[in-house]
Amino acid sequence: MPKMKTNRATAKRFKITANGGIKSGSAYTSHRFHGKTKKQRRQLRGTRMMNKTTIKTYKKLLSN
Repeated sequence: MPKMKTNRATAKRFKITANGGIKSGSAYTSHRFHGKTKKQRRQLRGTRMMNKTTIKTYKKLLSN
């Protein structure tokens, strides 16, 4: 049986942390900032940890 390939699009967007979590950039940060408050824009900077319910699915895509 051949090895499972890593989904390259997923690998570029998400990183697995040492404790097994997955971190990613925030959504809603590419355009239409005039409709968002300064607080929203500030809080969208940086990275986010993925929700526990979706980690299992994404780990399968990221497995080598």
